[in-house]
Amino acid sequence: MEIAEAKNLYQERFQEFEKELAGHGQSWALPARREAISRFAEMGFPTPRHEEWKYTNVAPIAQIPFRPAARGRNGIQSETLGRLPFGSLTANRLVFLNGRYSRELSDLRLVSNGLRVESLAAALGKDPSALEPYLARYARYQEHSFVALNTAFIEDGAFVSIPSGKIVEEPIHLFFVSTAAGEATVSHPRNLILVGNDSQVTIVESYVGLNHGVTWTNAVTEIVVGESAVVEHYKLQWEQEETFHTATLQVHESRSSNFTSHSVALGGSLVRNEVNVVLDGEGGECTLNGLYLATGRQHVDNHTRIDHVKPHCTSRELYKGVLEGKARGVFNGKIYVHKAAQKTDARQTNKNLLLSADASVDTKPQLEIYNNDVKCTHGSTIGQLDEDALFYLRARGIGLDAARSLLTYGFISDIVGRVKLASIRDQLESFVTTRLEQRSHLKEQE
Repeated sequence: MEIAEAKNLYQERFQEFEKELAGHGQSWALPARREAISRFAEMGFPTPRHEEWKYTNVAPIAQIPFRPAARGRNGIQSETLGRLPFGSLTANRLVFLNGRYSRELSDLRLVSNGLRVESLAAALGKDPSALEPYLARYARYQEHSFVALNTAFIEDGAFVSIPSGKIVEEPIHLFFVSTAAGEATVSHPRNLILVGNDSQVTIVESYVGLNHGVTWTNAVTEIVVGESAVVEHYKLQWEQEETFHTATLQVHESRSSNFTSHSVALGGSLVRNEVNVVLDGEGGECTLNGLYLATGRQHVDNHTRIDHVKPHCTSRELYKGVLEGKARGVFNGKIYVHKAAQKTDARQTNKNLLLSADASVDTKPQLEIYNNDVKCTHGSTIGQLDEDALFYLRARGIGLDAARSLLTYGFISDIVGRVKLASIRDQLESFVTTRLEQRSHLKEQE
């Protein structure tokens, strides 16, 4: 399917989607949906000619005539979910099958005045006034094709609203499961998370695949962080090898707020994760941690932007990638310091480890500064395992493959160790250990 045909296909899909929504209320969202699909029709799918997509070709997505994912559980039980990656995180879990909320599979125990954790579709139907000032106001569909497509097809996802002064002790898990059904399907999950002043919360947003088959998840999450609020956010992506995954996380921070992101990409054929943070209040703090592991012919693209809008804000960013086989990684990060953002303190680092001669990575750390009273640094490295370190370990009786595994794990452990939730940290450590053991076993057979 040609790119022009793909645009027409999604316009036709939108007309069908509008008919399905007729009579469901949400009249205020209709103009935004129509404007978004119109904007997508103008922009189309991005190509490598666009600077922000220079290293990532999304033609494999545009060429497949994806159909909307079907509704229903298809016989899926809670026990099935428990066997999936991160499926053991059951407390306060909202489950979404192909982007749609499943009340039967969810397990929500939080009960508190003013605290809302629910399906976005339900919130749009019964209380649209709570969402209207925020939904589609931060992630700009006017400038991004995939955000425009998601906005046009907003249907379901999670709505989380934390009242001011509330400390949520337990994590809230948004569990998105894709199921293949013999044909290529797409879902557009949309999440809106509002965190009131002086509040604290941990959000886990995970995406997994239940079975093999071609699926595409196109997700958008908007997070609004109030004054002096603290938010810990985990984005965990561990889908099947045939899948496509495009996602945008848009964060807006207020005065003296603190936001931490842990982005982990472990599976998928073509993955593009975008994290954009706007520090729009004096004294705000932001930390972005990222880990991406790719093998075979996987393509993983991490695109970040931190906007320092107000003075006295601090940002720290560390992304690490490990690539082998013929995998390709991309890191494109920008720190943008606005004119009024004096006393900005920003640091950005990207490190990559290539375990094969055919693996590659394109890294592009950037600083764009319009204020001369700042302290900003950025850096990037690409390399292989240190030969001196390998020699040191082998001289002490450790085999070559075991030595490689130890050094690779040491490279990764810096990011894994930053994960505060023990249940997630243990699963990541188990995944990394298993991956390295399998690699050593294959080396021994060669």
